[in-house]
Amino acid sequence: MSEPAVRPNETTMPLMPCASMEETLAFYEALGFEVTYKQKKPYVYMALRWSGFELRFGPAPKDLDPAREESGVCLVMVDAVAPYHAAFVAAMRRAYGKVLHSGLPRITRHRPGASRFTLVDPSGNSVVFVQRDEPDELEYGGSKKLTGLARALDNARILREFKDDDLQAFRALKSAVRRHGATAPAAERALALCHLIDLATVLGEPADPWLADLRGLELTADDRRRVESELGHLAGLREWLP
Repeated sequence: MSEPAVRPNETTMPLMPCASMEETLAFYEALGFEVTYKQKKPYVYMALRWSGFELRFGPAPKDLDPAREESGVCLVMVDAVAPYHAAFVAAMRRAYGKVLHSGLPRITRHRPGASRFTLVDPSGNSVVFVQRDEPDELEYGGSKKLTGLARALDNARILREFKDDDLQAFRALKSAVRRHGATAPAAERALALCHLIDLATVLGEPADPWLADLRGLELTADDRRRVESELGHLAGLREWLP
């Protein structure tokens, strides 16, 4: 008798560690997730649903440190990421009175046209929303088609959007501004300084030096339009620009 054929109708679900059931539930319920199952004994287990996907949570290892953000990762592939980001940002404002952009939990910023963003929960898990038509290849270090500050800006974009590494993006841009800022076009320098101001705010670093440099720039109308077009999603942009 032949074995039954395997049917290609499988469903996979991530099982991520949960350091605190109360904090995890509070965060995901604030975002609009539905709890479909939960138990505390004999071990922690939860099932949550939002739209058409589910997340599952189980016991956390005893040595888990959520602050290291090395807990678990789930990729959620979608047709367009912007509506998801907008929905979670709106839910955060309702629940917390603000958008959580730093610490745990948080949501990463979404630049118009970007193909992904990340939710980081109280246990340090990352739920990454990825657009299905995202490019397959990325050039870490910045596109080889670019040079100087333009390449550093491209590298910072990849570090922030694809690696969720604001600290490395901050360091890389600081170094690039020192090396290439004097010879870079004013619009590129303005873009780099705006990123540094935003990164400094997120990381809890002083932003005044970068803000002073930005306000000292002479920008043409075209320069300003370029900066506003690329960074219009930053809430304080109009106040920063000269």
